[in-house]
Amino acid sequence: METKKLTAESTPVFQEGIGLILSRWSALTAAVENEWGGRDSRVKANMLCSDVISFFTESKAEPLYIDDLENVLEEGLLSLNTLVEDGSIEEVAEKLMIMHEECLEGNFQSVEKLRTTNPPPVAHVRPFTEEDEDEDESMDADNATNMMVDVPNSQSSLNPVSLSTDEPEPKPNRAAEAEDGWAVVSSRRNKGKRN
Repeated sequence: METKKLTAESTPVFQEGIGLILSRWSALTAAVENEWGGRDSRVKANMLCSDVISFFTESKAEPLYIDDLENVLEEGLLSLNTLVEDGSIEEVAEKLMIMHEECLEGNFQSVEKLRTTNPPPVAHVRPFTEEDEDEDESMDADNATNMMVDVPNSQSSLNPVSLSTDEPEPKPNRAAEAEDGWAVVSSRRNKGKRN
């Protein structure tokens, strides 16, 4: 069986397509923008792109298996401290494999389509932490506090005191005030109106 290779014409187009697909992958873009892999997150993302290109162009194994490509993508995200379990690794790997097959046949429609379409909005993902390695399928109460939550603009997560609760606020502790030098000042409207 004769193996097909990318031609001199199709290789740069395919490389551009890889870059376009990876640049639209929300998990990867969020990891780079938020520097979850450190200051060199952009370099790590470029390395992932190079690794994907190498997977297709320098691989001695024939045929190319999508599972191997998924491993390359997952390792790239792990280098950015990002763990995704939303199926996007498989989706990106499938798009790359299809585009590779098309480019082998001289069909560049998928790359042309990527060039002309706008990237989709970035989804919200969270960085990979050490706790994720040991986490099983069910979440417990300890891990629930580590989740990122969208907060409406009217409420700030930086000031939890402003959130309304059914419990009355405790009286300020004078000892705590003296320790840090700050005192809580109550509103003048509330004086004399307490039940």
